[in-house]
Amino acid sequence: MGGLSAERDVSLSSGRECANALREAGYEVVELDAGRDLAARLAEIKPDVCFNALHGRWGEDGCVQGLLEWLGIPYTHSGVLASALAMDKSRAKDTFRGAGLPVVESLIAPAIEVRQRHVMQPPYVVKPNNEGSSVGVYIVHEAANGPPKLDPGMPEAVMVETYVPGREFTCSVFGDRTVCVTEIITAGWYDYHAKYAPGGSRHVCPAEIPAEISDAIMDIALRAHRALGCRGLSRCDFRWDDSRGLAGLYLLEINTQPGMTPTSLAPEQAAAGGMSFPDLCKWIVEDASCGR
Repeated sequence: MGGLSAERDVSLSSGRECANALREAGYEVVELDAGRDLAARLAEIKPDVCFNALHGRWGEDGCVQGLLEWLGIPYTHSGVLASALAMDKSRAKDTFRGAGLPVVESLIAPAIEVRQRHVMQPPYVVKPNNEGSSVGVYIVHEAANGPPKLDPGMPEAVMVETYVPGREFTCSVFGDRTVCVTEIITAGWYDYHAKYAPGGSRHVCPAEIPAEISDAIMDIALRAHRALGCRGLSRCDFRWDDSRGLAGLYLLEINTQPGMTPTSLAPEQAAAGGMSFPDLCKWIVEDASCGR
């Protein structure tokens, strides 16, 4: 847990929650803040399984997965290729398009150019191509006077994608099944604060939407999980323009390391399906593998 990414604090929170749940489930748990000496620490600990509670770069982009493969240690969640693909939003979208899944138009552009002019007709969204937790997300509305003033810390190249009006939904995949769909209700954009601050958002689980839309979301989430070759737990995020019916539903992205904090979505959906948080963590551990 922890690690070196912009999502370090979220990862520490996820790690603490999962460690406590796994102890409750009867496991012997060592909490490890992943630093540059990670390989040496793992060699000292000699774990039977690594529960990967890292978020963001290095933790969910194939890097730590490759290290664990090299060390021959079974680990949770997706493997090297699926993790790398999912973290690269552009390549993940290419895979989803190839699988016939509905995604919005997008392009990769130099951040300096995005600061100078509209590289896409507003409204559009600007985000890093390889970060999660809504880190560095900008919405440019139709009435915008000019291009976004991106933070200097943004990467040199960013993703720009068509903005989809409407409602926000998410759906977790547990191995080979889905349980339900959650609607995320916020006062504004579902940003970092809305995701992790108490009271930042309200979750309606299961979502109060037509069965056709709920079924489509669960089907797309499962197909996206399979298209990337994910394993274990993943979560897909969606936008739905309800004025357009099924044609207004779009898959935004997939998260191979969903948050496991008190305000996280996957544990809520697991609970809706009758699985307690300790049981969810136990299932994730027992699903761990190496070399597949």
